[in-house]
Amino acid sequence: MATATKHEAIADAVLDAIGGAGNVKSVTHCATRLRFQLVDRDKADKAKVEATRGVITVMESGGQFQVVIGNTVSEVYQAVIRHDGVAAGESTSSGGFMARLIDLVTSIFTPFLWVLAGTGLIKASLAVATTISPSFGDTSTYAIFYAASDATFQFLPLFLAVTAAKKFKANQWAAIAIVGALLYSETIAVIANAEGVDVTLKAFADGGGDLTFFGIPVLMPAYLSAVIPAIFAVYVQSKVEHLLDRFMPESIKNFINPMIVIGTVVPFTFLVIGPLSAWLGDGLAWVVDNLWALSPAVGGALLGAGWQVFVIFGLHWALLPLFMVGLTTVGYSLLTGPLFAAVAAQGAAAFAVFLKTKNKDLKGVAGPASLSGIIAGITEPAIYGVTLRLKKPFIYGVIGGAVGGAIAAIGGSAAEGFVLPSALTVVSTINIGNFTLQLIGTGLAMVIAFSLTFFLGFKDLPATEPEAEAPDAIEAGDVVIASPVSGTVIPLAEVNDKVFSSGALGNGAGVLPTSGTITAPIDGELVSVMPHAYGIRTASGVEVLVHVGIDTVKLDGKHFAPKVAQGEQVAAGQVLAEVNLAAVTAAGYDTTTLVIVTKAPETHSVAVRAEGAVAGTGDLLTVAR
Repeated sequence: MATATKHEAIADAVLDAIGGAGNVKSVTHCATRLRFQLVDRDKADKAKVEATRGVITVMESGGQFQVVIGNTVSEVYQAVIRHDGVAAGESTSSGGFMARLIDLVTSIFTPFLWVLAGTGLIKASLAVATTISPSFGDTSTYAIFYAASDATFQFLPLFLAVTAAKKFKANQWAAIAIVGALLYSETIAVIANAEGVDVTLKAFADGGGDLTFFGIPVLMPAYLSAVIPAIFAVYVQSKVEHLLDRFMPESIKNFINPMIVIGTVVPFTFLVIGPLSAWLGDGLAWVVDNLWALSPAVGGALLGAGWQVFVIFGLHWALLPLFMVGLTTVGYSLLTGPLFAAVAAQGAAAFAVFLKTKNKDLKGVAGPASLSGIIAGITEPAIYGVTLRLKKPFIYGVIGGAVGGAIAAIGGSAAEGFVLPSALTVVSTINIGNFTLQLIGTGLAMVIAFSLTFFLGFKDLPATEPEAEAPDAIEAGDVVIASPVSGTVIPLAEVNDKVFSSGALGNGAGVLPTSGTITAPIDGELVSVMPHAYGIRTASGVEVLVHVGIDTVKLDGKHFAPKVAQGEQVAAGQVLAEVNLAAVTAAGYDTTTLVIVTKAPETHSVAVRAEGAVAGTGDLLTVAR
């Protein structure tokens, strides 16, 4: 029997930990994550998955069980889908609008993401070559390389036809035929201008002009590279196909259905979808350009600071359509300029950790993660394995990204073509805006993140990381924090939310409640009050957050009945809110209640005093000197 490869071993271990291949509805992947749709979430052992060698972390968002692998995710994905019963590439989301949007974008774009990135790197290399030797741009060698780099982007709608058809469960070959007609309207211009060609074809070459459909004038926006028309056309195709499948006889549907679908969707796209998509794309590009023009420094700083935060929550995918609109309208998107600083800063912060940490395991993660972030533009290993784990380095990286992003934006820098922001691809910005300011911004972002991390320092991990033990006795000056609810204590690392479980907001614990009465865990002032979350500040300056449930902010207060208001003084044991736990659970939300020490003196440590069952108002945490 052949020995399993490293990637096969990871795939086998992950599948075993999530309940086997039979517990997988479908699986897709993006640049760094396997994205599972599970039959039964309760069968998946999150801790076991995270303990798998080769897995960085696990996140759950938008109804997906996301396993972060890193650069080798595509190889692990291929090993996963070789298992019988594992459906590849069909992802569905039952979450809100943003979750569905992210699911749609990842499903459609990620299958060819690396091809786009690779050809983008070729184009970036050509930009460098022609800068060094302008005459090279006049050679046939350059032309051939340029064709290799640009064809993928010019004919991107055909790629989208395949992936969108898979997403919308439409006929892929009919989708290619429909989108091919859009591209034909562009390429026929060359033929129509040739001598001896039927004059009716020249309407295509005139950008619309006399082109009509049964007397209805047809506007002809550019379809080469167009993203929005292709996706909407395939979506409409899927609806027409599903309608026809209901009543078309089996004996004729194989050839009648494609005839009707292509014969109706292509004209509808030329008449309606294309012009509306062009208007939408131009409108989005206009909004971005004008907002950016108001203050590029502010825009660049916000994007440079926020990009890695978006990555944590998977929200960066929601910006991809905006990037693509810019690329297809003017050849670049100003939103991409600040991203190089944001990515490089996290890599630099991780490198500072690598040099400074005394923890051998952390050093072993930080070194490769910093190289992955700086050189390849893949920052998730650095974020989850290093900077966010230590908190301060992540913040320092955000600061560096903000400064560098502002400088790049001031210079009007942007990537030409689609690339993953990295040291290798920064040359893609050489022809757009001020390349010198891009280099200064990216370099300064790295210097700031590295210097702050190295010189201001961070709380290093010990050589080994034993679980914290509750102190035997409460000493004078210790602050005791009670449980706000009766239930079962859950270690923070096992809480089903990466932001909480990583300790990014502070140390503490979770409680799976058996009662819907939420009480104050400590005496103090209510500095923040939301239906699902309460912040309390003690007289000694310790701040505690009580957060009822995971992602329950999406309920907009439904099923929660607050009993207090912001600014009130509360006593330990006082009722903060009544919660209908059954209704929250029925709505699909985890009711785990988090108790987090968000602020405490630097010299103090937070320890968990309880395990297993805990009574409401029973001791849960200690903030000790």
